[in-house]
Amino acid sequence: MTDMSEARAVAPLPPYARDWCFFLDLDGTLLDLAATPAAVRVDDELSELLTNLRRAAGGALALISGRSLRDLDRLFAPERLLAAGQHGVERRDAGGNVHRHAARRELLRTVSARLSAYAAANPGLLFEDKGQSLALHFRRAPELAGAARDAVAAALCMLGGVYEMQIGKLVFEIKPTGYDKGSTIEDYMQEAPFGGRVPVFVGDDLTDEYGFCTVNALVGHSIKVGSGESQARARLADAAAVRAWLAGWIAYAATDRTA
Repeated sequence: MTDMSEARAVAPLPPYARDWCFFLDLDGTLLDLAATPAAVRVDDELSELLTNLRRAAGGALALISGRSLRDLDRLFAPERLLAAGQHGVERRDAGGNVHRHAARRELLRTVSARLSAYAAANPGLLFEDKGQSLALHFRRAPELAGAARDAVAAALCMLGGVYEMQIGKLVFEIKPTGYDKGSTIEDYMQEAPFGGRVPVFVGDDLTDEYGFCTVNALVGHSIKVGSGESQARARLADAAAVRAWLAGWIAYAATDRTA
């Protein structure tokens, strides 16, 4: 991926079209970031928005998140949305089938215990075991970024080449090598109801850059939320702006039948 400076012009939002399919990040994109991942709550307005968006798009809507599928299902219960969790390590397709990486839990257990103890000994750090990936958050202690990265890098050395570090917004993660949001979008685009549509991906984090690059290559629409360097070709200010823009597409799709 090549860098794009903040000063470089960002393309305006694309004009609405009916043949879109949607891939959406959650935290920082549809919801404002909370102090901890566990503090996030999905409000009724968002649930209704996604229900209407999915219906208007003929089912072609998937969440692409760093959270686990179990966590996404908890947040949106009783709905079970099409979604990819842990940056694509696990993915639910339109048929309800879940595709998962075969995690080497015997390796992860030792590393999980090590990072958990490290976080407990350093107030402000938060450790999260997602099942097939691990995360060390420093959102409440940004001054510990360097120490957190060193701890994750040291733990990663115990896992050989089958896992890698994923840098995110105020978090360092350990995840299986070869999975990212871009490859996950490609997988969805090979399946109904996404195939043959124009992909739209909206995200806010470094982890979303893989998705932006993939969507750009597919001649789709990449939209970054907030400031910062990005490969995205358009930009929205915050989660409220994302919701308003999606609501606008729903209204457009209900009235325009020319595409």
